[in-house]
Amino acid sequence: MKVVTAEQMQALDRRTIQEVGIPGIVLMENAGRGMVESMKRRYPGLEGLRVAIVCGRGNNGGDGFVIARCLRALGMDVGLWLLGTKDRVRGDAAVNMSIYEKSGGTLNEISGPDQLKRSFREIAGYDLYVDGIFGTGLNSAVRGVELQAIQFLNSQASPVAAIDIPSGLNATTGEPMGEAVRADMTATFGLPKVGQVIYPGAGIVGHLEVIDIGIPDFVVEEAGILVSLVEPSEIQASLEPRSPDAHKGNFGHLLVLAGSPGKTGAAALTCMGALRCGAGLVTLGAPAGLNPVLEVKLTEAMTMPLPETPGGALSIGAEGEIEKARRTMPCLAMGPGLSMDPETAELVRSLISGSNGPIVVDADGLNALAGRLDCLEQAPGPIVLTPHPGEMGRLAGLSTAEVQKKRLPTATNFSQHYHVTLVLKGARTLVTSPEGEVFIIPTGNPGMASGGMGDVLTGMIASFAAQGHEPTWAAVLGAYFHGLAGDRAAQAKGPVGIIAGDLLDLLPALISELQGEGPGRGNE
Repeated sequence: MKVVTAEQMQALDRRTIQEVGIPGIVLMENAGRGMVESMKRRYPGLEGLRVAIVCGRGNNGGDGFVIARCLRALGMDVGLWLLGTKDRVRGDAAVNMSIYEKSGGTLNEISGPDQLKRSFREIAGYDLYVDGIFGTGLNSAVRGVELQAIQFLNSQASPVAAIDIPSGLNATTGEPMGEAVRADMTATFGLPKVGQVIYPGAGIVGHLEVIDIGIPDFVVEEAGILVSLVEPSEIQASLEPRSPDAHKGNFGHLLVLAGSPGKTGAAALTCMGALRCGAGLVTLGAPAGLNPVLEVKLTEAMTMPLPETPGGALSIGAEGEIEKARRTMPCLAMGPGLSMDPETAELVRSLISGSNGPIVVDADGLNALAGRLDCLEQAPGPIVLTPHPGEMGRLAGLSTAEVQKKRLPTATNFSQHYHVTLVLKGARTLVTSPEGEVFIIPTGNPGMASGGMGDVLTGMIASFAAQGHEPTWAAVLGAYFHGLAGDRAAQAKGPVGIIAGDLLDLLPALISELQGEGPGRGNE
């Protein structure tokens, strides 16, 4: 599903009205009626509730007038308050305000602080509130009576339903503009907004429903929107059923470089993540001294003992054997548990600089790149990086807080500059492509904040790449199923104490649930 910025949504509205010829008043009517239907689904027995609607003077308030009229038509007890005076309402909003009053509705004006205090006493105690103060065009801090109204709504025990977006929330960044309404539900119009599906906005909108207001599909298709919220149907379409006469050679042979003394678990989890996602064969290249341990830990994966440093990590001397192995194993995953040994870091950079096949890099592999990003620019093959925010900060020369505040632009700019696919992990993981595409992953939960989760994800992404999926889409598949497995684990075990191994046994059934019926996106 395409996701838009505030500016993109305004452009879609404008083209629909000016070029296609659908009047704005029609879009507003569709929006208001669509939200009423959404409220019926969210609040069973809506017709018996007392509803207070607080409107601003713009088009968001105009939507509120439509909603008030539709609710009154259902015989409901509706109170409507306008933050401002009626003579300052313009355009389509003014038309719907007039229709509402002519149909018998009463509108209460709030023209200043004194009236606001009296109105708060009248508004208090309603069963449901509807927030129509600000729309998606807000781009400055909230203040004055609007700020006080937002604070009042947040102080009430009854739920708040937001029209299009919670007032005070930046539709593009997801950041509150000083303070934002904390909604129980939001009915957004046309397309979801970026700020509604990334945090912190995703935690403010409540239950999000997208209302079709009549913007033609071709208008959206021609807009060149690059950001998407990944849906199950897209995942399903890209998973081709296996032929009855398939064999392991049809599903790729993945080479994994992982592990060092004290970190054999990372290597094992990476390999098992790859196998559970369907890789036909997995070979682990690890320091020779660890081979006896890893042969016991990994029954289904093969192992390849490699030259090691005096400290037991992979040596630069392993490069020749690795390159020879990659003639039959072109897809490589490396990084989990590799250590920060200088020789190992040199090996990582050298492999990236000379690789033609896809490489998925995580953990210590990412640390080896910090301050040495020239090897990414030299890489002839596709590279997938999977940093958490701290690792992203080290790569981009930013603090973790700076990365978290600007997750989407940070990931997008880095991907395009270094021509890599980036998986920026965290709440609402982002997958960004060298071409500027952004895929927002809706799966996952806080229970997954435990050691080893990233190792499993590395193996999963590399597995899908080894099976023939284009690297960026392999990253989307891996991140989506990783979060989905975490969600199922949380449902079964609770949100605390989930471990990385809990995800592994869930993966085959989850992939089977979404298996498509034919070739689709991402298959080469």
